[in-house]
This record gives sequence, structure tokens and C-alpha cells, in this order.
Amino acid sequence: MEQIPLKKNKKLLNVARMLRHNMTRHEKHLWYDFLRYYPVKIYKQRIIDHFIADFYCHSARLIIELDGSQHYTNQGKSHDEERTEILEKYGICVLRFCNKDVDENFNGVCQTIDRVIHERIENLP
Repeated sequence: MEQIPLKKNKKLLNVARMLRHNMTRHEKHLWYDFLRYYPVKIYKQRIIDHFIADFYCHSARLIIELDGSQHYTNQGKSHDEERTEILEKYGICVLRFCNKDVDENFNGVCQTIDRVIHERIENLP
């Protein structure tokens, strides 16, 4: 599958910058306790198309999203499905975890991220 170059809506730069400086408790935990020093580069609050991903690993074309309660409403689920569909057209995989997963199964979340990154890097063209 040919990879489509990523678009970036530069109008979101200030929003992404603000989100980087005001991460949620769960995002901070995942970033500072796992992703920050991960051996493959991972970006926080990365703009892709007209979305801002919580975390993005370009080498694996992987987005990692941490979902709070707003993602479990009908409107939130619909928005996430539409967003994922658009991002998948770029060859990106979206990996979602609820905040509860980060609180109650942090090691499992980290192991899943590690496994998916390695699988995607091995299988990407």
C-alpha cells in the first residue's frame, strides 16, 4: 500500500502547543514514564490533517490516543470513528486506551504500545 504524505493544518499550531503544555494527568504519566525515552521517536500532540493526535510515532505510522469520558458518548464515538477512518487513509493505525487502562493496567498499555510499534515497523514498506 502506497503511503499518502501527511497533511498538516498549520492553523492548529497554537492549539497543539497549548495541549503539549497542558497535558492531562494520564497523558503526562504515559509520556514521562514510558514514551519520552522510548527508543523510537514519538511526538506528543502532533497535527495530522485537521486533527491533533495525543501521541504519534512516524516510524510505525501509529497514533496513540488516551480517551476520557467524552469519547464514550454517542457523539464522541461517532467523531472518533470518522477521525479514525480519515487517518487510516494515510496508512496510520490508531491505538486507543481509556484513561482507566492507564490507571489500572499501565504496564499492559506500555506492552501493547511496544508490541504494536515493533509489528508495524517490521511490516511497513
